[in-house]
Amino acid sequence: MWGVEIDQSGDPGYEQAKIGHIGFVDPYAVEGMVILRSDAGKEFHMRAFSGEVIRHISSFEESEKIPSVYKMIEEICEENEIVLVKVKIYESGQVLRANLYFTGKKDMVLRNYRASDAVALASFYNIPILVRKNLLKGMMEA
Repeated sequence: MWGVEIDQSGDPGYEQAKIGHIGFVDPYAVEGMVILRSDAGKEFHMRAFSGEVIRHISSFEESEKIPSVYKMIEEICEENEIVLVKVKIYESGQVLRANLYFTGKKDMVLRNYRASDAVALASFYNIPILVRKNLLKGMMEA
């Protein structure tokens, strides 16, 4: 969708979070999880990540080989003079979805994509992850 304000001051209903932890839920590394932490100390535990996406996020942090799909998105953005500037995570029914916000020559919002892919892209580009406030809870004790 074109003509959307990307650089809104504040995002009502959302809080900025960062990846606090990534790991696997099962011993076979099939299902991963990410813990997103807000500056206020609240957390959101995202499950239903594929193990592959978790491995990609780990490789970004370790500066290993970047998967081709991320390089492809990077090249498309460069060719069109746009930049991914933030992602917003929210619930849609029983699943997590995300909107991806691009700016540059034109502003663009891609809506209703897999939240795990959006978090991976946010990690790759080191951009803000905004989480719907109702998803954030107090920190869990181990």
